[in-house]
Amino acid sequence: MGYRSYVAVGDSFTEGLNDPLPDAPSPAPGEVVRYRGWADRVAERLALLEPDFRYANLAVRGKLIDQIVADQVPEAVRLKPDLISFCAGGNDLIRPGADPDQMAKKLAAAVRDLRATGADVVLFTGTDPRDTPIMRQLRGKFAIFFMHVRSIADLYGCHLVDMWSMQGLRDWRAWSGDRLHMNAEGHRLVAARVLHVLGVPGEDDWRKTWPPRETVDPRAKRREDVQWLREHFGPWIGRRLRGTSSGDGLAPKRPELGPLPPAL
Repeated sequence: MGYRSYVAVGDSFTEGLNDPLPDAPSPAPGEVVRYRGWADRVAERLALLEPDFRYANLAVRGKLIDQIVADQVPEAVRLKPDLISFCAGGNDLIRPGADPDQMAKKLAAAVRDLRATGADVVLFTGTDPRDTPIMRQLRGKFAIFFMHVRSIADLYGCHLVDMWSMQGLRDWRAWSGDRLHMNAEGHRLVAARVLHVLGVPGEDDWRKTWPPRETVDPRAKRREDVQWLREHFGPWIGRRLRGTSSGDGLAPKRPELGPLPPAL
């Protein structure tokens, strides 16, 4: 028997940035853009296998692990689904002073509560940041936290999606222009890996070998890096200094378990 209900918990990765909904109209000025993402893609597949399938996505962009544990985990417990995906910590790790050991303790306590409901739980390692400018300096901190995630998955009997090993995600063609969020192809690969880990048949393969890229002029590459710093990294730093987040005031896109709309 397949999963009849699924709740996704997390931040922008699970919300689905930057994987646009198919055929979605252009947002009006000031309107919040809604995204599809790997979790929606997984839910779509599960719904094909179970007529009474219901899905909720509690993830909100920009959230820290404390906020996810305080706000989303109790809601996931209340909803009592068959399946819960839980990915948190990425926004914490890129902040100065983040302690991966303390983060892991919070993650473990939350996973214990989620598993106590009887639900299957899916955890994630992140991707290797060694190819990312600036972020590569935090590689050791990322590695420590993701080793904790592996241990927690083993301790509590969770499914583990190891994105660190996904070579297809090491190519920038799987990422959007901000270099922090996957594009539609990246989300497709992650969804395929999640389904593979769950033992659910799917149409996509998470293993991908990209065709060779054309040689990039080093000067053009430097211009791209400068543009990224100005358009994406600079504003992110500004929000950190102001103590604000891209998710402030936003509600989850699917706060309650319900059937998927026919268009999804």
